[in-house]
Amino acid sequence: MEATSLRVAGADGLEIHLLEWSREGTPLLFLHGFGNEAHVWDDAAAAVAPYYRTLAMDLRGHGDSSRDSEARYDYDFHLADLEAVLGALGIERLVLVGHSLGGRIAMRFAGRHPERLAGLVIVDSAPELDVRGTVRISVDLQRGGASGGDGVSFASAAEYRDVLARAYPAVARPLVERMAHHMLRRRDDGRFEPKLDPRWFEARRGSDETALREREERLGREMWDALAQLPCPTLVVRGAASDVMSPDVADRMVDDVLRHGRLAVVPRSGHSVMLDNPEGFRAALTGFVLGEE
Repeated sequence: MEATSLRVAGADGLEIHLLEWSREGTPLLFLHGFGNEAHVWDDAAAAVAPYYRTLAMDLRGHGDSSRDSEARYDYDFHLADLEAVLGALGIERLVLVGHSLGGRIAMRFAGRHPERLAGLVIVDSAPELDVRGTVRISVDLQRGGASGGDGVSFASAAEYRDVLARAYPAVARPLVERMAHHMLRRRDDGRFEPKLDPRWFEARRGSDETALREREERLGREMWDALAQLPCPTLVVRGAASDVMSPDVADRMVDDVLRHGRLAVVPRSGHSVMLDNPEGFRAALTGFVLGEE
């Protein structure tokens, strides 16, 4: 099933790009993680499009959405974009599906607008993240690589595909090729660069570690509080081999905090659940949003 492209006004004068697979039914909106873009949801979106108005959004600075010249890439700015996009599309109530960074944006939205959620799916994301995964991601960002940090560029699309294959070792080669196709742009000098805005890295360089830790703790408390107040059904999806979302935190979310929470652990997958095991993720997602056991 092919998606159509939409461009609507986000916050701060930016333009946000979305994919739309269907226009009928309750809206269901996918939010990708850091460094990815809306097409990472292609397989999952096709499975729910017959039943929901199905969309996926490129976060600012990612994919085909605008880059922010002021490098405003904190959670609050993504949340403002989400609110603006929903207003532009006339969407009042919806199901949100968010992976990693997108999951944390979704949790922030839930804290601000719990009444607007018909359902929430949190994919390998949490108020508290496993230090193993955050350190690994930090090292990857410092090295540039697949994310294109610090303006990394590539001589060919094939070179970038090889880098992606190393960064996503569990992802099937056809999916890696699709990722490269949608995540890469050709520059005027003929070289290729990831669509992710390299200024995202500039905004975080030189930040005070103590201040960052205190901020993370504050955001974590806010997200825990948001989940505790959430009235809608919520699915927590964890990759069985994830180094970002620990089993203990996932269990706490579902057993102790969420009123109507359910946990799905997807085998043969790490942090990038929907890419590592598309079939397993689709089964978990459709079982939840279609009311199947």
